[in-house]
Amino acid sequence: MQVKTVFVDTVENTAVPIRVRANGNLTAKQRIALFSEVQGIFRGSAHPFKPGQPYSRGEVLLRIDASEYQASVQSAKSNLYNLITAAMPDLRLDFPEIYPKWQAYLDGFDLGGPTPVLPDMTSDKERYFINGRNIVTSYYNVKNLEQRLGKYVIRAPYSGVLTQADVTEGTLVRPGQALGVFINPSVYELEVAVNKSYSDFLKVGREVQLESLEGAGQYTGKVSRINAAVNQESQTVSVFIDVSSPKLKEGMYLEALIQGRQEEDAIEVPRKLLTERGELYILRDSVLDLVPATPVFFTEQTAVIKGIENGTVILTRPVPGAYPGMIVKPYREGAQAPEVTENMP
Repeated sequence: MQVKTVFVDTVENTAVPIRVRANGNLTAKQRIALFSEVQGIFRGSAHPFKPGQPYSRGEVLLRIDASEYQASVQSAKSNLYNLITAAMPDLRLDFPEIYPKWQAYLDGFDLGGPTPVLPDMTSDKERYFINGRNIVTSYYNVKNLEQRLGKYVIRAPYSGVLTQADVTEGTLVRPGQALGVFINPSVYELEVAVNKSYSDFLKVGREVQLESLEGAGQYTGKVSRINAAVNQESQTVSVFIDVSSPKLKEGMYLEALIQGRQEEDAIEVPRKLLTERGELYILRDSVLDLVPATPVFFTEQTAVIKGIENGTVILTRPVPGAYPGMIVKPYREGAQAPEVTENMP
């Protein structure tokens, strides 16, 4: 009878660190989808409006032709100026004490600049007089037009990069039309879904190790937010991790390795060594036997188990056709961990 050789090792229970793995895609923490609130021809930008183009804070992202609207604003400002001018003779006769401040307002009124704030009205008579001349209504109408005029120019709210451009120079832009996407590439955010039973491992401000699946780079992130709600379908909690690096790009796929608690008096073995009943093969005097094990944590390839006594000889690689009572020949691999080549569902 041919006796199979099996790879074995002796159990030595220790404190096994629990590590939770989760993955997700990077998104810029500061990300703006640009939309138009006004209509007009796209006249230009501080730089070519193309994906990948960097902009400094305050630079013009888009400038929409506002010449027609500008004329209506000037018309409304001129109307306000005329209303105040027409009221000045009556102010001089009926309210000589407030006449100087309104005259000073007119002297500082610049049709080419922003409309100055109306003088403070200190008495009911003054308020009744000014409101009766429709001056206040005209003033707020002008301010509303000026606010809308400012929407014809969109400036960069921070230094960043244009990642998407949906219009080109000369395009007719309509209200509500998507114009592009602008991001700040200095800080990215990784959203990962963690099983609710492991969410206790996480705290805001805790450092997390991140790595790309291709092994091209390793990064250190920090937990910035933890969702208070559990996803009812997947029973997971969303965790948001901030990370910065010049090598990172939006959309990159990263894996997070979250350090959890330490499981005392436990061992970590390949998942494929456990049977469907959660038992583990051991070796007693060259004879295989099965003993119950208590799994406390699973990764994709390994299991952390308890309940195996120190000094027990266990298999380190699965044996095809193994059964209790099978006679085998032990071979020790020493301290070298068994190579994991298969995944256990």
